[in-house]
Amino acid sequence: MRTLNDIFEEYDFLDADERYRLLIELGRALEPMPDALKTDATLVRGCSASVWVYPAPGEAGRLHFLADSNAAITKGIIALVLAAVQGQPAADVAGMDIAAALAPFDLKNQLSSNRTQGVPNMIALIRQHAARIAGLDVQA
Repeated sequence: MRTLNDIFEEYDFLDADERYRLLIELGRALEPMPDALKTDATLVRGCSASVWVYPAPGEAGRLHFLADSNAAITKGIIALVLAAVQGQPAADVAGMDIAAALAPFDLKNQLSSNRTQGVPNMIALIRQHAARIAGLDVQA
């Protein structure tokens, strides 16, 4: 998976239509999530599209997530969020300001509010899982 900085270097030079294409490409490049994992328990609440995030077993203390969406742009947004945290130590992610890491992408001004409304819920779910893995009592 590409780093968030690497993605932003490309994203920053693109116009709006090309940015949509990049997000769609990022979403397509996500590791496939088996349909059996797309359940009510893995569904992220508050998203206009269906979004599933599943914390998969990773290397000791490092995070790994499978995720999917039924909307191409939303799946690309998920890919951005995962680029910030995938493979990182759980303790680091539990204390990370993921929204700040995504701020350079200016998603709220690039995309409709419907497309970005579930991002805080996705971030909260990821940080809560990271805190559990790290054995921390951190509120998202």
